[in-house]
Amino acid sequence: MTARIVLAVALVILLAAVAWWLERRRRRDAPLQGAPVAPAQLDRHDFASPDAPWLVVLFTSETCESCAGLYEKAVPLTSDEVAVVELEFPSERALHERYHVVAAPMTLVADREGVVRASFFGAFSATDLWNTVAELRAS
Repeated sequence: MTARIVLAVALVILLAAVAWWLERRRRRDAPLQGAPVAPAQLDRHDFASPDAPWLVVLFTSETCESCAGLYEKAVPLTSDEVAVVELEFPSERALHERYHVVAAPMTLVADREGVVRASFFGAFSATDLWNTVAELRAS
């Protein structure tokens, strides 16, 4: 009887050791990365039409597949009230670096003072962008 208890305890210890060893060898997930952060303020003189009450800025990249077609969705907003600007990396590298843009596409909607009132990370629908600009202009 004692031999069976000793054998059972030894077996439990052996299984616990194997489980611990397997857990240590298991591949861990990569640490979570922080999400890109949109700038809170823009210098309106860095962009075309600094006197327009609203500015839509698209930070894109020539190698970004999801950036394709975004400017075409935004450009119909262009008016005396809304300036629309696309800044493609690497040709506009200086402004990407100035505003610490590390992900493309990033679309910002800023008011007359350059305060960013809305941002989109990734591709967007024309309806979402147009509705956002309309809501901001109405407020």
